[in-house]
Amino acid sequence: MNTAIQTKDTLLAGLIGRGIGQSRTPAMHMAEAKAQGMVGLYNKLDMDDPLREGMTLEQMLVGAEKAGYDGLNITYPYKQEVIALLDELSEGARSVGAVNTVVFKDGRRIGHNTDMTGFAAGYRAGLGDAPNDHVLLVGAGGAGVAVAHALCDCGAKRLSITDVDPARAQALAAQVAKNRPATQVVAVASTDELTGANRPQGMVNATPMGMAKLPGMSVPESFLGADMWVADIVYFPLETELLAKARAVGARVMPGSGMTVGQAIDAFKLFTGRTADGARMKARFEEFDK
Repeated sequence: MNTAIQTKDTLLAGLIGRGIGQSRTPAMHMAEAKAQGMVGLYNKLDMDDPLREGMTLEQMLVGAEKAGYDGLNITYPYKQEVIALLDELSEGARSVGAVNTVVFKDGRRIGHNTDMTGFAAGYRAGLGDAPNDHVLLVGAGGAGVAVAHALCDCGAKRLSITDVDPARAQALAAQVAKNRPATQVVAVASTDELTGANRPQGMVNATPMGMAKLPGMSVPESFLGADMWVADIVYFPLETELLAKARAVGARVMPGSGMTVGQAIDAFKLFTGRTADGARMKARFEEFDK
């Protein structure tokens, strides 16, 4: 499969999902395009908008193709549904079973997962020297699938997965164990099982818990300690309750900006053939918090 794309001087892309009004992705892409001397337009295509009531995901993809889009980012709740509408999948998207980036090329729709590569890049930059013999992943949904594979790719020797739906955690553990056999992967019912010698050196929250509209923490506060690192994929707010409590007890933390900026950098490359300036994209992302 040849997914290479020619370097472009324009960018026309969009984000499809529900409740995406607070997304920072469009601003990051348009600012980077402008900085590189390109004409760039990145649209939020919110399926919760009354103007799109009754429209299907397939209709949105067809419309974007006909309008000349370079590609689309796909978010909740369409990362699995979109696969049936694509012609090709990258190796990463195929192994994860989820797509968050679609490139339109030569009349074909090619699916990628830059959540996985984006989290891996953010992890290596922020926690690359942190111990990861045993890591806990909380959340086995679409984002959790990408993060689980990324943690294995970043060297985790053992990965414990927990979810409010035990069956989903077990299914993800089986999937990752098959795709990444070098890592020992198990599902656990709760953090109560992770004490003493079984305690992980780090954890990642891949649930929506901590978002402005869903406050709270995905693990008990008593589980946190200075002996572990804590990463979150939630970025609105950037300082979630989980990260604040983790900092308070002396834990090393990585905010959700790591994955969010990383996936945008990779998607920009797929859309335009150009390499984005990571520091510049991160700076644009952080402007929202000033």
